[in-house]
Amino acid sequence: MIAAPMPAKRPRYTPNLRCADCRLHKSLCICAQMPSLPARTHLVLLLHQLEDHKPTNTGRLAVRCLPNSEIAARGHSSAEAIPDWLSRAKHPVVLFPHPLARPLADFRALDGPVTLIVPDGTWRQAKRARQRIAGLDAVPCAILPPGAPSIFLLRHDPRPGHLCTIEAIARAMGILESPAIEDQLMHMLRIAQDRTLWSGGRLPTAQVTGGIPEGVRPHDPLQVGTPRAPSLL
Repeated sequence: MIAAPMPAKRPRYTPNLRCADCRLHKSLCICAQMPSLPARTHLVLLLHQLEDHKPTNTGRLAVRCLPNSEIAARGHSSAEAIPDWLSRAKHPVVLFPHPLARPLADFRALDGPVTLIVPDGTWRQAKRARQRIAGLDAVPCAILPPGAPSIFLLRHDPRPGHLCTIEAIARAMGILESPAIEDQLMHMLRIAQDRTLWSGGRLPTAQVTGGIPEGVRPHDPLQVGTPRAPSLL
C-alpha cells in the first residue's frame, strides 16, 4: 500500500515581511496609493486587540485614508472611566444595528459634524463594545440603509447583509459626507483585496484592480504550471 503524500504545510505568518501600515507583503505595499480624504465627520475606530495585527483587517485601511480619524484600542479590560476620546466627542453616534438604532441619514441634520464610532472586530466583539466601554451604552446607534451585498472575500460571514469594516465606513461616509469619499474607500478595498488574492494565486494578474508592481511574483501560487516563488507568508 502506497501512503498518500502529506499535504504541504502553509508557511508560517511572518509579520516582518509585511508593511507595518497596510499589512500587505512589502512587495505589494499600497501605502503610496492611499488617498487623503478630508471629511468633517470624525471617525473613531474601536479596534479590538485581536484584530490589531490581522492582515485581513480593513478598518485600519479606512483610518489611513481619512485624516480626521483615530483608533481606540479595546478588548484588554473593561474600563471603569469614560475614555478620553468619548468624553471629547461631539455628536457621537455608534454605527451598530441596535434594536433602537435610527437611520444614519437622520444625523445629518445635527448642528455640527458627527463623531462616527465604528466597532471593529467579529460580530460578537462588536456587540459587546457597548457594554464594555464606559459611557458608550448612552450613545445613540445608527444603521445603514439596505444596499448591495459585500464584495469582501478574505473572510467568510454567512449572515446576509453584513459588511466588512471599510465597506460599512465607506457607505456611512457616502451618507454623511459625499459619494466620492465612499467610492475612493471602496476602490482602496478592491486594490488591497485583489493584491491579497493574487498573492495566493486566487486571482489572475489581468483582473487585479490597479495592477501589480513590475517584477513582483505571487507568494503562494496555486495555478498549475506557475513557478513557485520564495514564500513570504
